[in-house]
Amino acid sequence: MKNYKKIWKLMAACCIFPLMFSGCSTSVEAYKNSKPAFSLEKFFNGKLIAHGLFKDRFNKVKKTFVVTMDASWKDNTCTLNEDFVYNDGSKFKRVWTLQKIKENEYLGFASDVHGRAVGKIAGNTLFWNYTLVLPEENNHLHVQFEDWMYLIDEDTLLNHSYMSKFFITLGEVILSIRKIK
Repeated sequence: MKNYKKIWKLMAACCIFPLMFSGCSTSVEAYKNSKPAFSLEKFFNGKLIAHGLFKDRFNKVKKTFVVTMDASWKDNTCTLNEDFVYNDGSKFKRVWTLQKIKENEYLGFASDVHGRAVGKIAGNTLFWNYTLVLPEENNHLHVQFEDWMYLIDEDTLLNHSYMSKFFITLGEVILSIRKIK
């Protein structure tokens, strides 16, 4: 009987715990009146540079990096090339294909994204949600990304991303992205 009660308590905790956090995050629609209005096609067009860092869940900076970007549009599709250089000297390249599917709604694809990224703009804010595949020694780790991008002015974008697995925050990525003129 004691084991039976323990099992039920554990099952209840497993079901209730995720529900405690559902609906807690801000909706992108909360920013619909924020200015300046964000246009993915205008900001991500041409050359850009980003400076950023990755913090673990204990708020410790683990890596810093610089990203050079080059974006070009053809019809409703953008090719965004990202070249990362980390403070330890390592390098990484990612190529995004971004597709406008309707007004203020986008899909994104990259080789290290499982499935697709789904993005929505409201006001000065773009929210992306996707699963990133991180290489491990003998495996791949699938982590959820919630990517918040805030247009500060026509040349500056701040990006704050939250990385999680099973509703547990693993870390954050913070970027400042600037257009190169």
